[in-house]
Amino acid sequence: MGATILVVDDHANTRGLIKDYLTEHGYRVITAADGRQALALAAADRPDLILLDVMMPNVDGFEFTRRYRKDNRVPIILLTAKVAEQDKVHGLDLGADDYVTKPFGMQELLARVRAVLRRADGAQAPPAADEVLRAGDLALNRTLRSVSVAGQAVDLTPSEFELLAILMEQPGRVFSRDVLLERLQGNSYDGVERTVDVHISNVRKKIEANAAKGRYIETVFGVGYRCRIE
Repeated sequence: MGATILVVDDHANTRGLIKDYLTEHGYRVITAADGRQALALAAADRPDLILLDVMMPNVDGFEFTRRYRKDNRVPIILLTAKVAEQDKVHGLDLGADDYVTKPFGMQELLARVRAVLRRADGAQAPPAADEVLRAGDLALNRTLRSVSVAGQAVDLTPSEFELLAILMEQPGRVFSRDVLLERLQGNSYDGVERTVDVHISNVRKKIEANAAKGRYIETVFGVGYRCRIE
């Protein structure tokens, strides 16, 4: 059996359809009807990925993400009927890795699931032993999936880790938002560039002493981002 996926949605039909489809593709699927139940189930069953509806009773998807992200890095994909960009940005800012807008096709959802799980597991090919990328005091270990600044560990989500690794692999190269988003999402790329901006903002808050100055990640206005060469 493949990875364990927690599906959280207050509509039983939606939960059932997603569970049946993902089970057919080799995943173990557990379900919850709202965020409160999902918090308890996630603590007990430790899923590898969470598919999370936003609009739910009791504890909604945003509140679940806020609470869950305090102690967990398990990737989260939001399932949202909210199409406003600020709602998507809010979810990403809370720590979600990706989102799928309702209504969605099951093939699209499967592509997003596979892409996010790949990011969580690392590159498809195993990295060389202790493959470490450095930029000044910033160190990223692909083998251990760890990041540190001046020896202090930094806790990144899978998407944040992968985005930082892409920049650090080619220091000095300017990556456009389109390229970064395509590298993150692969075939499920949807072209919403603000996704990259929010992830970059979250990474900066965690690795920079002064996020506005951008010691490690530099904004190239009108183009995108690059890792500084010190």
